Amino acid sequence: MSGTEELLVAGVDVGGTNIEVGLVGDGHEVRARGKVATPDGGPEEVLTAIADLVRSMGAEPAAVGVGIPGVVHDGRVLTVPNLENWHEHVAVDSELADRLGVPVALGNDADVGLLGEWLDGAAKGATNALGVWMGTGIGGGLILDGRPYHGARGAAGELGHVIIRADGALCSCGRRGCVEAYAGRRSMARIASALVEAGRSTSLFDIQQDEGKPRLTSKVWARALDEGDEMAHELIDAAVAGIGLAVGSCLNLLDLELVVIGGGLAEKLGQPLADRIGSATRPWVLQPHPDLQFVVSTLGDDAGVVGAAALARASVIGH
Repeated sequence: MSGTEELLVAGVDVGGTNIEVGLVGDGHEVRARGKVATPDGGPEEVLTAIADLVRSMGAEPAAVGVGIPGVVHDGRVLTVPNLENWHEHVAVDSELADRLGVPVALGNDADVGLLGEWLDGAAKGATNALGVWMGTGIGGGLILDGRPYHGARGAAGELGHVIIRADGALCSCGRRGCVEAYAGRRSMARIASALVEAGRSTSLFDIQQDEGKPRLTSKVWARALDEGDEMAHELIDAAVAGIGLAVGSCLNLLDLELVVIGGGLAEKLGQPLADRIGSATRPWVLQPHPDLQFVVSTLGDDAGVVGAAALARASVIGH
């Protein structure tokens, strides 16, 4: 490779709804993109989908970075509450490397999303920041003292599993009272279904059918809110309140200056969602940073792709 040729790496963002991939250049620019629905058959199907997506990009990347919604340690996925039929520990990095013939680096999806925003988005230049990713579940990532922080075993930043109500609603992780049990899209869909069975009315499921979606996606929620659906507003209000409570506790513990709100709901609802979460957070904060800001992700779907690609570039290639 000549000294002027751009080094392309692939970033893969695995979500509970979709898997997104991008070819990313030296300056964090996404040169090509692809997306498929996340398979529900377990690790083998997910790995196959990732490999096929990367091969479909039209150029062989020098390395691949993957963000996945679970606890990641030493290249293995230890806990994945928001992917269907994924119950065992899986060495995603080595298995994908064998399939693709290039080095693979692995991280948590919210961690790489915040990393993307820190490198070239809403968190650029931040010293102490929290990322809150609102999608199928609720993800969290941390920048502390100017560096990404993952904790002793890769599990730091799991905002979605902060308990906000002792013995509360059942979460996908098997515990009760987690933020995700109230604010994750999957949990909100279950609550909406239960309310309909109890006799409440909503347009959410009609909109889902009209949009041709297999589940209540962020687009469905955004349209229901725009159309004034009472249940949609109630459930989003509850989600914002729960996230605000958890973020307030995080700010009391870590004294952060910036909170970035990302994920599918943030992309659809924009800065007003970040403003609402900021308002819901402040009553719970003992001593907020005087310049504390709540901002929406500026990279959108590209945040996780850019962050995952940077993970590959930094930890595998050394560029």
